[in-house]
Amino acid sequence: MRVRENELIEKIAAALGRRPRVSGELRLGIGDDAALFRPRAGREIILTCDWFLEGTHFFREKHPPDSVGWKCLARALSDIAAMGATPRCFLLSLALPASHTGRWLSEFLRGLSRASRKFACVLAGGDTTQGRGILIHIAAIGDAPTGRAVRRSGARPGDFVYVSGRLGEAELGLQILRGNRGFLNSKNPLLKKHLYPEPRLALGEWLAKKRLASAMMDLSDGLSSDLPRLCATNGVGALLESARIPQTRHSDVARKQGLDSLCLALHGGDDYELLFTVPPPKVRALPRTIQGVILTSIGKITRESKLALRNEDGREQALAARGWDPFR
Repeated sequence: MRVRENELIEKIAAALGRRPRVSGELRLGIGDDAALFRPRAGREIILTCDWFLEGTHFFREKHPPDSVGWKCLARALSDIAAMGATPRCFLLSLALPASHTGRWLSEFLRGLSRASRKFACVLAGGDTTQGRGILIHIAAIGDAPTGRAVRRSGARPGDFVYVSGRLGEAELGLQILRGNRGFLNSKNPLLKKHLYPEPRLALGEWLAKKRLASAMMDLSDGLSSDLPRLCATNGVGALLESARIPQTRHSDVARKQGLDSLCLALHGGDDYELLFTVPPPKVRALPRTIQGVILTSIGKITRESKLALRNEDGREQALAARGWDPFR
């Protein structure tokens, strides 16, 4: 199939809104040489970008195109959630083989459009080109009240370590997907968190507004790989309690796949939950759930710059970083 770039741009514009909402932030969107963005008074801009690459982050023959569209935006917006910020707009850069500018692209755009509406983040522009593989790049823009964005820095010894949701469910979904031939039913609840993750935007904003989190980041590469990054930023360590780490409800399914639920929770990536620390005086202000998302204290920040896991029998062991690493 041969397609001109203008036709490709028209298809994207039609799917995601030819004339995006013009507001106090996005003054000029798709259709010009560049977008115009003006933040509201009293707010500062949050910028992030994310690659989503065939063969690295998804498989053409395994992942439904609409889930690729949904997830490429959702994972970028998880970084904005981790700052306690509000998403505003995004830029899409897309490289496609000519063979995928028809049905595959239409379904991809359907998923991307659903995510754009769900998370109130409009397309502001981008770029397209032809390539042998499918390459997707998202640059997302958000904002937060000046001086109120939550950073990775700020954790102190004695702070409690919290996570949102259940960990390891996305990795379980990936392993199920990889172990089957062809496409699986994308509505399978075991696959939902892997195919259609939801960034914890409301939770991030709430924590920032209430000034409860001393440090925060999202869990994209796995707890054992992301927690060391938060600790290194603060020159501290952490002691986690294995019994308190929230694991998948589908532990029986995991066992049948030859997987351990605790290992999935510690090392599985793609959950896009929030990892944050809370000073002891503020712990009582935290509810057990927010909008149905559980919040769990899994350990404490320590002075010693090492990471350890305490088992139910009281023995401690070093926590090795075994999460996702694209260069491994």
